[in-house]
Amino acid sequence: MTRNIAYLRVSTIDQDLEKNKAQILHLANDKNLGKVEFVEEKVSGRVNWRERKIGEIINQLSAGDVVLLSEFSRLGRSMLECMEIIAIATQKGIKMYTVKGGWQLDDTIQSKVMAMVFSMVAEIERDLISKRTKEALQTKKASGVKLGRPKGAGKSKLDKYKVEIEALMKNGSTKKFIANRYGTSESNLFNWLNKNDL
Repeated sequence: MTRNIAYLRVSTIDQDLEKNKAQILHLANDKNLGKVEFVEEKVSGRVNWRERKIGEIINQLSAGDVVLLSEFSRLGRSMLECMEIIAIATQKGIKMYTVKGGWQLDDTIQSKVMAMVFSMVAEIERDLISKRTKEALQTKKASGVKLGRPKGAGKSKLDKYKVEIEALMKNGSTKKFIANRYGTSESNLFNWLNKNDL
């Protein structure tokens, strides 16, 4: 059975979800889609899309299913992210419709051409980001900046628990128990203990 998912993401409290819902239901009626499931989340677009509910939606849906949006910008913070989601959805045969702009990505030739263009632009954007990053690193290196992780002990998340860890060690707690308690691996704890002469 075909699923129709309306994805609503708001990053600030003042954005009107109810207005978006009404517009999406109107769009669903225009397309004769039937029942619509609403998936809402209040999260910043800075969170990677795969870690948001849209990631679950794209992962779960299959060919013929539909994603309804108020606008494509609700998918992600950057054009690259939006295009990546659209490209993956199109490859899976998931249809997409938006209220704003009246965009539709479905079985039509026009949609397939659009999806191909989106995919190409996303790939070009990834290449440009990679190139800009490499150029920036080369410029830093040329100006004498040492790249990479600084040598030496560095800061550890265990540092702030040093007194507690010392007490646990003196009371005979195992390294496995301490590692689990502070959310680290035994090898990382072992290295930290050596650095701190414990």
